[in-house]
Amino acid sequence: MSEASARRKPNEQPVLLDTELAHLPPELRWREWMGRVEAVIFAASEPVTRGVLARVVGKNCNLELIIDDIRAELAGRPYELVAVAGGWQHRTRQIFGDAIRAAFGTAAGERAKELSQAEALVLMCIAYFQPITRGELSSFFGKEVSRDLIGVLRAQELIASGPRSPQPGAPYTYVTTKTFLSQFGLDTLRQLPDFEALEDAGLLSKEKLLAGDIPTGLVRGEGDFEEGDPTTGVVEDEAL
Repeated sequence: MSEASARRKPNEQPVLLDTELAHLPPELRWREWMGRVEAVIFAASEPVTRGVLARVVGKNCNLELIIDDIRAELAGRPYELVAVAGGWQHRTRQIFGDAIRAAFGTAAGERAKELSQAEALVLMCIAYFQPITRGELSSFFGKEVSRDLIGVLRAQELIASGPRSPQPGAPYTYVTTKTFLSQFGLDTLRQLPDFEALEDAGLLSKEKLLAGDIPTGLVRGEGDFEEGDPTTGVVEDEAL
């Protein structure tokens, strides 16, 4: 919390910000908007949405052009401004991943726990076929997908509960989250490779998924679908 926020009373409104900047010449006004937008994104710990950025610029400001100009100024820098999870975020360029891992043991934005083969397969199926129940996932793989495995994905906030299924017992469905989009560098689910196109190209199929054939880089670990140690993730009871 900033010093100004700490001094502000709980019900006190924040100081009004001059967003239009009508007193400034157009060029200086644009530079000020650019600075504000970049400062807000830099200060945030998660992707910043258009709605948030609109609070600090004029009503006629074109945020896409602002973002383009900021990106142009960052060309050649070790970090960039990316569209991810429905917003914008500063991220270190991938080519510096090895340097960051050498310094800190993990790259910025990298998951603390690598997914096992089974976890990655289940996550991929949820991403493509959501909303989907645990029972449907188990039928897909021909063996039970345990609550513990689902708990691992929930604990990492990669999936969440979706709407109840109309199946008997109304079991929970599962869907991916904004954290999933952020972790895999996606702005929206529409950026997932088209499943039918991958099938037509012979690059992905149900048979390949069942055989454990998943995209390189999605997972490094090994695993199976057997019951494992309890996780710290909270998973609702399901009726199957």
